[in-house]
Amino acid sequence: MRILVLVHEYPPVGGGGGRVAQDLCRGLAEQGHQLYVLTAHHGDLPLEENEAGLYIRRLVSGRRWAFRADLRAMLGYVLVSFWHGLRVIRHWKPDVIHAHFAVPAGATALALSLLTGVPYILTAHLGDVPGGVPEKTGKWFRWIFPLTPPIWKRAKRVIAVSQFTRQLAQACYPVSVEVIPNGVDLQVFDPGVIRLQNPPRIIFAARFMPQKNPLQVVETLSELKELPWQCEMLGDGPLKDEVEQRIRELGLQDRIRLHGWVSPEKVLGWYRQSDILFMPSLSEGLPVAGVQALAMGLALVVSRIGGWVDCVQEGENGFMVNPQDRAGFAVALRALLSDPQRLLAARHASRALAGRFDLKRVVAAYAAVFSEVCKKN
Repeated sequence: MRILVLVHEYPPVGGGGGRVAQDLCRGLAEQGHQLYVLTAHHGDLPLEENEAGLYIRRLVSGRRWAFRADLRAMLGYVLVSFWHGLRVIRHWKPDVIHAHFAVPAGATALALSLLTGVPYILTAHLGDVPGGVPEKTGKWFRWIFPLTPPIWKRAKRVIAVSQFTRQLAQACYPVSVEVIPNGVDLQVFDPGVIRLQNPPRIIFAARFMPQKNPLQVVETLSELKELPWQCEMLGDGPLKDEVEQRIRELGLQDRIRLHGWVSPEKVLGWYRQSDILFMPSLSEGLPVAGVQALAMGLALVVSRIGGWVDCVQEGENGFMVNPQDRAGFAVALRALLSDPQRLLAARHASRALAGRFDLKRVVAAYAAVFSEVCKKN
């Protein structure tokens, strides 16, 4: 099959949704499918890249930050991806279009499909669903919501990355939504023999945005100074300076280290040297960091929200805490940090649970969807 992929962020630009798209594209290319990716350009990235069966075209669309896209950048992406997508369809002749995120890529997919007849599949990641990330997109949806129903209704299939995302989508749009979770390559993300670090290492891996709540990491760990631990915070974003300042105020410079944006390969390296993923997020679809942490056998202490409920078996591989229960995060971490045997058992339980997110199964599920849509078209 020939698949035209529309996604406004693709590594190294963007966050988890882009990495999901990249993993899926590479997996489909390995199966022999041909993929043409239209994504956003940023900085000094090359405008074109070629992998075996996978061509990536980065479009200049006004994106100003690598870690987030504002409304202007999204509108810019819709405009440039539409015109470029129209040329791709005329000359490359894809069998199907795959849009990651209903907004903005879904708008492009809808317009291209109406003009050319090429069917499209829509994958919702959470931020593109009304109510999914209200602190980030609530204002946008007040204006654009009336324009979005056709994007969902005209898609041949709609896929959500978690049950939570599916429920939110169906509350807003009268369409059938199926769940295919984000996947992880269990061979690449393989911890080998699981051993505890000394002292135990806690890791936070996300953009420093309000949605990810990085300040809570610092506040919680300040209550656990008497316990042995070391914390590594990976990521970048507008809250980084505030987090750094709070670390200094609490005298935690020697125990919490900020590493800024790091490559996926370095994230893997840090996971291999860590014991606990601590993510007190305020909203999540199915976090890539969480799925990867499962595969690497990390215990999880996370918020009881969104796709995290698919990643945690309470008390077995970690704990979920109401994001408003700030004291609860400290209680959960204390339970693991003060009991090495419990922490080791939780790590083994995470690795076992990761099997349900095997990337091979995820790629096969998408390939089956694309094949079915193409046969019916």
